[in-house]
Amino acid sequence: MYEPGKESHVVLESPSSLDRRDTSQFDVPIEDTEKSRWERLWPTIACGAGLFSDGYLNNVIGSVNTILKRLYPKEYAGTPASRNVSSIAFAGTVLGQLAFGYFSDHYSRKWSLMASTVILIVFAALAAGSYGAGGSVSGMLTALTAYRFLLGIGIGGEYPAGSVACAESTGELKSGTRNRWFILFTNVQIDFGFVVAAFVPLVLLWIFKENHLRAVWRISLALGVIPPLALMWMRVKLKEPEEFRRQSMKDTKVPWLLIIKYYWFRLLIVSTLWFIYDFSAYSFGLYASAILEVILGDSAPLWKSFGWNVVINLFYIPGCLAGAWVSDWIGPRKALASGVLAQAVVGFIMAAAYAQLATPANIGAFVVVYGIFMTLGELGPGDNIGLMASKTAATAVRGQYYGVAAAMGKVGAFVGSFVFPIIQANAPNATRAGQDPFFVASSLCVLSAAIAFFLLPQIGQDQISEEDIRFRAYLQVNGFDTSKMGTAEYRAERRASVIDVHPGEQKPRTSSA
Repeated sequence: MYEPGKESHVVLESPSSLDRRDTSQFDVPIEDTEKSRWERLWPTIACGAGLFSDGYLNNVIGSVNTILKRLYPKEYAGTPASRNVSSIAFAGTVLGQLAFGYFSDHYSRKWSLMASTVILIVFAALAAGSYGAGGSVSGMLTALTAYRFLLGIGIGGEYPAGSVACAESTGELKSGTRNRWFILFTNVQIDFGFVVAAFVPLVLLWIFKENHLRAVWRISLALGVIPPLALMWMRVKLKEPEEFRRQSMKDTKVPWLLIIKYYWFRLLIVSTLWFIYDFSAYSFGLYASAILEVILGDSAPLWKSFGWNVVINLFYIPGCLAGAWVSDWIGPRKALASGVLAQAVVGFIMAAAYAQLATPANIGAFVVVYGIFMTLGELGPGDNIGLMASKTAATAVRGQYYGVAAAMGKVGAFVGSFVFPIIQANAPNATRAGQDPFFVASSLCVLSAAIAFFLLPQIGQDQISEEDIRFRAYLQVNGFDTSKMGTAEYRAERRASVIDVHPGEQKPRTSSA
């Protein structure tokens, strides 16, 4: 039986002995195709940059949540509505990741992206205009919850469609830089979205003041329409990634049992790491402004809480940028393990010193230590989990593989957004309410480091093409006909090229008398 990691025992047939219809793995390497630097780079940008919307639309709800609690203390604060508005997008995201993972593998990377972009535009606008019948506050909150769920489906679509297409497009870029380009237009975009999502409500608060908080939260949500709208033109011009054209299974019967046997363990490891990371990262992101409000006290103006929230979110940026280069230098596995282990150390320090740090007099020190904790999370798992998910599966199943792993991450975020408030509510005192989430998160970081270092594979620069070759070999050894892999358009081009190269093999014409 063929197994991942045992590829050296499989002898591939020579190109001449293979069916000519199945020669795509012997084509010109992706990076050697004749394209300019911009022609190679812009698909990576167009595919990955949509994740800015994920960062913005997910993180801005933290500030919106804080505003809604002030506006509607009886109808919103302390009710299930406050938890649902913050967390329901995660449920929609899970559905979107699974659905679009399937669509992107079985139909089209490009049109899956287009569909998710349209969903983002429509429901970001509707969420901003949420309204209850007769001006009902409960009706408005119900509408906002429903729109956030549907918005989550569009956010989810960006992961398997956008990130996977982005990873495949990086195969055309220079070796030694591919990991960083993927990270720059996926996780860096999410983190940049986090920062902008923290800054926009602050600016709007300066403009409208605390007497007009309704305008602040609605405009904050409405501005989420702009990023996907800006990408629309670029995505219309996209073509399917070359790897997808060569390796797709959209026109053949999918050997599910063989695929599960080959990838189940690797998918389990990647999914577990993503669950743990999002459990902490998104929960801390959502409740950063609320944590700061507790530290600063009820009498502090809202702009001060929002301002410190911007500073905290800015710490994401150096971590994700540095991690983009570290991932190329030492490899994603080592970068992930070392980053998350360092995060655990800082998290334990944060928990131990929480009583001294979490005071208005030491708010600067609190923000710096908390910021370093978040920075290391981005340098390690933030940058590299998506990279692992996009490059540890073959192109034919990459969308679904990535979608399942990312969905498990969002399940972690969804669980964390409910568990963290419960941990805080059941703490014996205010200090423990702040300490306990850091103890939990740091312990999980240690577990993640061990899993990553000992169980994840090493990822090279040519991982995507190499993984495709290994996967084809595995399928062939197990009796699967790989000759129909690739899109119909691509296979037609291959047949035409075979006829051009071997003109003597064309069927001779019969001459009329």
